[in-house]
Amino acid sequence: MPADPRRAPHDWLDHDAGPVVRPYAMTQGRVAPSGGEFDLLAFVVASAPDTPLPASMQPEHHAIVGAAWEPTSVVELASKLDLAIGVVRVFLGDLRSAGFISLYEPPAASQPHDVDVLKAVVNGLRAL
Repeated sequence: MPADPRRAPHDWLDHDAGPVVRPYAMTQGRVAPSGGEFDLLAFVVASAPDTPLPASMQPEHHAIVGAAWEPTSVVELASKLDLAIGVVRVFLGDLRSAGFISLYEPPAASQPHDVDVLKAVVNGLRAL
């Protein structure tokens, strides 16, 4: 059977999509951000967008800082850069630890839920 000329010789290379890199390879096996967790709705802002990043930073780090020159939520950033949310969280942890970005948690994420409000919502839904 003749080989398909469009078929790539390696599994990690897709002719139509280009190189395929697994998320754990991008983050070197890390799955949690350094410096602690943060909300996915937290706003990300570059501390100094014009400050050059160290050469040790990956291209995705540069893309995140470039895209965060104005406040952007973590999930919007992942969507805008077409990166997995887990990868973005790990890279944001790196950038936050190095002082290149600031994260601002939404007030609702840092406060516990009001039980009375939740009970009122449940009772209202039951009344329907």
